[in-house]
Amino acid sequence: MAGFSAAPGQPEAPEASFQDGDGETRRLSEFRGRLVLVNLWATWCAPCVREMPSLDALQAELAGEGLTVLPVSLDRGGAQVVRPFYEEHGLENLPVLADRTGGLFRTFAVRGVPTSVLIGREGQVLGRLEGDADWHSPEALALVRHFLECGRPAAEGG
Repeated sequence: MAGFSAAPGQPEAPEASFQDGDGETRRLSEFRGRLVLVNLWATWCAPCVREMPSLDALQAELAGEGLTVLPVSLDRGGAQVVRPFYEEHGLENLPVLADRTGGLFRTFAVRGVPTSVLIGREGQVLGRLEGDADWHSPEALALVRHFLECGRPAAEGG
């Protein structure tokens, strides 16, 4: 979690949209009131593949405490590519989400995948991590629980 960068000033998260597994448009604002970890990833990205099981475990452990993990795939095939990937990798706790046009990627000025953006209950960007991480490690759980408990960013660098 040393790569986690707190967002200076906690800017408002952009009103971004993506598609759920049924092809319905979803918006980040729908998740207000919960701590949201948006993870931008792709099935062809080796570091993304490595971190997905830890995101699945994080969602399973902390969903009841107010966390929502939104893994948004950038695969152009959308849900038709993501569903088999989830099945192959035994991912059971994450929603099937996609951004086939890359709009979310551009909105968050993502330089590469995976990139994770943590958004507070009131819609403010708390920070981001570029690159893969073990989201179920003790350090990651402590970071996320910090935001669940107080809603404020931890010290720079986490």
